[in-house]
Amino acid sequence: MADAVSSISCSICLDPLKDPVTIPCGHSYCMSCIKDCLDKEDDKGIYSCPICRQTFLQRPALNRSKILSELVENLKETRRQAAPPDHYYAGPGDVECDFCTGTKFKAVKSCLMCLASYCETHLQPHFESPAFKKHKLVKASKQLQEIICSHHDKLLEIYCHTDQQCICYLCTMDEHKGHDTVSALELHNYKIMLYCGNVSRKIIDIYCF
Repeated sequence: MADAVSSISCSICLDPLKDPVTIPCGHSYCMSCIKDCLDKEDDKGIYSCPICRQTFLQRPALNRSKILSELVENLKETRRQAAPPDHYYAGPGDVECDFCTGTKFKAVKSCLMCLASYCETHLQPHFESPAFKKHKLVKASKQLQEIICSHHDKLLEIYCHTDQQCICYLCTMDEHKGHDTVSALELHNYKIMLYCGNVSRKIIDIYCF
């Protein structure tokens, strides 16, 4: 079922295709999603596919796909007839998928680039689309928002030995410029952990997956 869903999901909104259209490179999106993307590129005069990054000198034509529309409807009917087991749904203490609408499914992974958590269905584009190739997936966590820099809204992924606190990469360019720092991935080192406060320990918990 997950494979079927991912094959007809929009890689922009991550939901099943709504009013699906195909652009010249062959990739398909929701009509509204791809139009929004193309609108943002009007000023540049060069358009690109969000998945393969193929560029177009003219705004690409959006061709409606009747076949995909029928596949989406058939899948919706199949899902209505085969409701997922209870253990797929998020319960007390579980991390909820940030992209499920209505009843929330249990998240299986969190993304440190998106700062969001995903169930199995909505996670698929991270494995299949080149756009997500460099994203960092970790075990599902409720603590993502607690490890964001309050000054720059970036992930606290660096530990500053000089000030003994966690900072983001932008902090290293201003108030922590020239300080002795180490990446969060090296926070596994026990000597560093001795100096870590609560926020640093949360980073360790998230990175250790």
